[in-house]
Amino acid sequence: MAKISCPRCRQLVDNQAISCPYCRTTLKAYGHPGIPLHRATGNEYLCDSCTYHIDNTCNFPQRPYAKDCTLYENLEQSKLNLEKQSDTSSFGTTFKSWVNRNQALLLLIGLLFVCLVITMSLT
Repeated sequence: MAKISCPRCRQLVDNQAISCPYCRTTLKAYGHPGIPLHRATGNEYLCDSCTYHIDNTCNFPQRPYAKDCTLYENLEQSKLNLEKQSDTSSFGTTFKSWVNRNQALLLLIGLLFVCLVITMSLT
């Protein structure tokens, strides 16, 4: 059983706990222990650095003064991830991605090719 430190009382608690058993601080989205609850540090608000606030797609009621949120996505981290993705996209990865998306088409072409070969060998 993995343990995490409570952000308020610093006690070790189960990483799937929804709230801290010592100080009752909410650690996860209620009823969803697999969803992390992001917290602002100090006097900052999460909205100041959230992708969804910047592009105006956030509908969180506490916006723009949210101190904790389950949907938070750091704008700087998103930019870094996009840069990494564009750096690693080569012909090989693009081709593999295309093949994965078009497996049914490739199977159909393969079957037509086999039928053509059989027909040619019979004549």
